[in-house]
Amino acid sequence: MPPHVVEGAPSILEVPPQDVRTNLAALRDGLDSGDGIPAKRLDENLVIGTWNLRAFGGMTEKWQSGPDDTPKRNLADVRAIADIVARFDVVAIQESRGDLKALRHMLKVLGPEWGLILTDTNPPPQGNDERLAFVFDTRRVKPSGLAAELVIPDEWLAKGNIAAGALQQQFVRTPYAVSFSSAGQTFILVTLHVIYGKDAKDREAELGGIAQWLSHWAGQVEDYNQNLMCLGDFNIDREDDPNYQAFTSTGLVPPEKLRNLSRTITDKPGKEHYYDQIAWFTDNGRAKLTLNYTGQAGRFRWTDYILEDLAEGEKSWHISDHYPLWTEFSVREL
Repeated sequence: MPPHVVEGAPSILEVPPQDVRTNLAALRDGLDSGDGIPAKRLDENLVIGTWNLRAFGGMTEKWQSGPDDTPKRNLADVRAIADIVARFDVVAIQESRGDLKALRHMLKVLGPEWGLILTDTNPPPQGNDERLAFVFDTRRVKPSGLAAELVIPDEWLAKGNIAAGALQQQFVRTPYAVSFSSAGQTFILVTLHVIYGKDAKDREAELGGIAQWLSHWAGQVEDYNQNLMCLGDFNIDREDDPNYQAFTSTGLVPPEKLRNLSRTITDKPGKEHYYDQIAWFTDNGRAKLTLNYTGQAGRFRWTDYILEDLAEGEKSWHISDHYPLWTEFSVREL
């Protein structure tokens, strides 16, 4: 028996209990609503997303976790995560762990048409045993060849070359870039999970470093009519803080529709955090992309539809403490 299979445990592919089916139906209704994620339309659109899935590693192979079960994430939770991920053509996932159990179960639910590209783990303590991953629908998106970890050139380190504070070391969790193609167009997605640190100032150098790195790279890929986008958990507290300024210092701009949207389930009105971002470079307000951004982007508040009877902290260990963000592009020939 494979080591990730528990003898006698229910299968994630079997018909769930009635209460789980009811909850999943409510979630799908939410996904289909005006507050959900756009439906994928053949030869018309491309839906790209990012989601920090808290400690996405182990799981309990039960439909309902008991008070003594660890981790709390269970089969019903992974089915819900899979239903959300299925709405994307490609989604960047942060906080996948060395233990791939929950990720593998999610892929079982998604089916054989779904692909996975992920990094090795970043060592603890600062790397937190985390991986960066891309999950994608191979019926609509294909890898186009490039997969690379972003490493800061030695001459940039501690040389004062980075506007928002000089980096003195490599990224704690190395950003990961993968190129994809869809409907004849190529795009490069760079995902990262910026160091959290003891306070917000600890993040500024990494954010400035990634902005400079991407600006340098964007000038190269533009010559090949490729698209470059950055997405992930940037640990930005506020839109006007020094970390946001470091992130946008070289021209990276998030879509307007993502402004003023809280990213985490514990945010209170007036005290929102803007940790997660999707951004690309612009020129005089116009996106430097050959992909046609439809002007539509958002976040999906899954907490409005499932686990409503749990406290926020408990919800975060079942699903996540973050909401997924999405952006939509048109691939229709003009």
